Amino acid sequence: MTKQLLARWGLKWSPFAPDVPPEALFVPPAVEHFYWKIEQGLVRDGGFALVTGDPGLGKSVVLRLLADRLAAVPDLTVGAFTHPQSNLADFYRELGALFTCPLKPHNRWGGFQALREKWQAHLDTTLLRPVLLVDEAQEMSAAALSELRLLTSTRFDSRLILSVVLAGDGRLVERLAQPDLLSLGSRIRSRLALEPLSREELRAHLTHLLATAGNAGLMTPQLQDTLCEHALGNLRGARQPRRRTPGGGRPAGPAPARRKALPRALRGPAPGTRAPPLRRGRSPQEVWPVQLDPLLLPDDWTPDQAFAVAEFLIALHDAIWEGYGRAFPDTRSGPPPPVLPVPRQLALPLGDPGDRSH
Repeated sequence: MTKQLLARWGLKWSPFAPDVPPEALFVPPAVEHFYWKIEQGLVRDGGFALVTGDPGLGKSVVLRLLADRLAAVPDLTVGAFTHPQSNLADFYRELGALFTCPLKPHNRWGGFQALREKWQAHLDTTLLRPVLLVDEAQEMSAAALSELRLLTSTRFDSRLILSVVLAGDGRLVERLAQPDLLSLGSRIRSRLALEPLSREELRAHLTHLLATAGNAGLMTPQLQDTLCEHALGNLRGARQPRRRTPGGGRPAGPAPARRKALPRALRGPAPGTRAPPLRRGRSPQEVWPVQLDPLLLPDDWTPDQAFAVAEFLIALHDAIWEGYGRAFPDTRSGPPPPVLPVPRQLALPLGDPGDRSH
C-alpha cells in the first residue's frame, strides 16, 4: 500500500500487511498468561516451553511478541533459531553465531563445552538464563532436539542453564511422544495450545488492528463480521483477506486497464453493452453474478472492502442458484414466476424487514 493511499484513509501503516508493528497485535488473556510464566518462571529457572497450534493460528506472532518483551529485560540474551532443518554441524554453527561463541564444527565436544561455559557465565553474571526461540520446531531432527536437551542441563540434570521456547504444529506434539524424544517431552514446563478462534475473538483482533493503525472506522461492522465468518477461526485468514488483484487493491491505470485487471465476475458488462438476460437453464458461469464497476465504487471504500463484499455477493448468488434449482426464468416471455420460499440457509440476520436504512 502506497503512502498516498495510507494518507487518504488516515492510516499509519497497512493493517493487513504481515509486518505490522508489535503494538498492533492483539494479545488474548491466555497468551498474556503464557508470557507471564515465561518472564517470571522460565527465564529465572530455565527449561522448555511449548507453543502448538494449526497453521495460521498465530504461533509465529506469539514468538515475535515474546522476543520483543524479552528484549526489554536488561542484560538478558535472546536468540532466535532461524534454520531448524540444520544437521548437527550447522546446528552448532548457528548456536555459536546467536550467542557470539566461536565454534569449530569438526570439534563437536569443544563446541558443546564452549556453549555451556558461555551460558553458565551469563547465568552467574545476570542470574537469568539465556533464551532460545525456535519457530517451526517440528522440522528439527531428533538428533538436534536431543542435543539441545543435553546442552541445557548440568550437574546430572539438576541445574538448567538455558531457557528454550519451541513452537510448531501438531507434528511436533506427535514427535515428542515418540520413544527417542520422550525425555524431552517430559521436560516441558509451560504449554500454550492455540485453538481456532471464535467469531468474537477474531472481531477483537480485527478491531484492535484497525484502531492501532489509525482508523477504527475503516471497515463497517458488517464487513468485519463477514471477514470473521470467512476466516473460519484462522487468525491469518482474518488479518490477510484474499486479494483478487496482484497489487492487493484497486488496479492502477486508466479505466479500461482497471476493468480488464478485475476478475470477470467483477467487471460487469463492457461500456455500451448490456448484460445477457437470465434464461432458464443457463449456468452461473454464463452470466455476471455481480456487476461491480470499479469506477462507481464509493470513494471512502477500501479495496479490501470492495472485494470482500463482491466475494460475499458471488457466494450468495451461487447459493441462491443451488437453492432454487437453477430455475431463473426469462421474464420477457410468459407470466411472472410464483414467489418461491427463501431457502433456510439464506435466512441471514439482516435486521428488521421494515428497516430500509441498509
